[in-house]
Formats: sequence, structure tokens, C-alpha cells
Amino acid sequence: MKTLLAVLKKEWMETVRSGKLTVLVILSVLFGIMNPAIAKLTPWMMELLSESLSENGLSVGNITVDALTSWTQFFKNIPLLLVVFVLIYSSIFTKEYQSGTLIPILTKGLPRYKIVLAKFILVFSLWTLCYWLCFLVTYGYNAFYWDNRTVSCLFSAALYWWLFGAGITSVMVFFSAFSSGSTGVLLGTGGYVTAAYTAGLLPHIKEYSPVMLTNSLQLLTASAKPDGCMKAVLVTVLLGTFSVAASVPLFNRKQL
Repeated sequence: MKTLLAVLKKEWMETVRSGKLTVLVILSVLFGIMNPAIAKLTPWMMELLSESLSENGLSVGNITVDALTSWTQFFKNIPLLLVVFVLIYSSIFTKEYQSGTLIPILTKGLPRYKIVLAKFILVFSLWTLCYWLCFLVTYGYNAFYWDNRTVSCLFSAALYWWLFGAGITSVMVFFSAFSSGSTGVLLGTGGYVTAAYTAGLLPHIKEYSPVMLTNSLQLLTASAKPDGCMKAVLVTVLLGTFSVAASVPLFNRKQL
């Protein structure tokens, strides 16, 4: 346990010193502010465009914005935050493969599985921090301007999207365990997302696809119920657990 904590401390200090933590926190706060800001500015922007639209035969009526407008924006923007997160941490293993910094640690007798576990705990914790920080900022602004209680199943929708992102971090660790460069990690992670979206288009298996967890708008508008995603939740948890577990033997065979 002490060695695991020591590796975690090393990973954490590297994240802080490299400025990655600062960048992620700033982006999470900015994304959180941007969601209600876009909702508040939408009527004003449409009013500015109304004259040019009317010249083309289009009319713009009164636009009403509320908490649902802002939360819809939140779930549209959160994929971009996840993409940035994956881009930043796709090299969490591969950078050390190339620099050889893992060799001195391993020659001292540190079990390889503790390195895998420490890196997974780090990316999982950072994704959780970034996601819920963005959520809380948006929630606070929405509570100030509107009423979050008018939105259905908000916390279920948020929890499901967080779980989808957590699954992505698990897959990222899996491909990082044996890929020699961050390009391979990005291609593997992108392939997983593509496969999940493809499965979500097939009628007979779409309810098992992790991408079902991102159907937030249906939950917010009460057109779907939270328990309809239970199969996707189970599959995502199983795939995430398998990815982390399979990373250990793959990393054990990795030539450093």
C-alpha cells in the first residue's frame, strides 16, 4: 500500500508540475460558465440576426431560454472536454516508455501492476474532478438565473455521462499499456468510441451500447427513464473493469 501511495504521489506531482492540472481546472470552469452564458446570449444573438434573416424570408419569434437550454448546452459541450482530457493524458504511459523513467522504479522491485493501478486511479480521479467541477459551475449559474428543478432526471443524466467518460479513461489505460506512442492510444480509444456508436445504431443491441449513457436530452425532457440505461451501465462497468484488469498482463509483457 505504501508503494502504491508513493507512485500515486509521483504521478500527482508530475501532473501539478507539468501544468496539466491547471489547464484542466481552467477548462472545466470555462466550460461550466460557457453553458449558461450561451443560453443567456442566445436571444440577443438571434435578435442581431433577425434583420438579415428577415431579408431572406425567415422570421424569428420570441425565444425563451431556461435551465433546460443551459443543460442541453452542457451535454453538447462535455464531449469536447472529454476529447481534450484524452488528448492530454493519452501519453501517460507512452511518454515514460520513450524517456525510460519507469526502468529505475521497476529495477527496485516495484510490481508493475501498481504502476497500472496508480495511473488508472490518477486519470479516473482527474476525470471525476474535471467533470463534476464543470457540472457544479453550470448548476450554480443555472440555479441563480433559472430553476434546476424544472429539468427532469438531471442527476441521472449527469451520472450516466460521467460513467461514459470513466469508461473511456479505462479504455485509454488499456491501450496505453502496450502502445508505444500516443497515436496508438488515440486510435484505439477512438476505435472503441466508434464501435460503441455503431452498436448504438443497431436495434437489437443498442440498449447494451455504452453510448446510450450519452442520450442525456431524452432524460432531461422525460422522454426516457433512467432505468432504461441499466444494461448500458452494466456493460460499461464490465468493459471498464476488464480494460483495467487486462492492462496488467499486457504491461507485464511490455519491453521497456
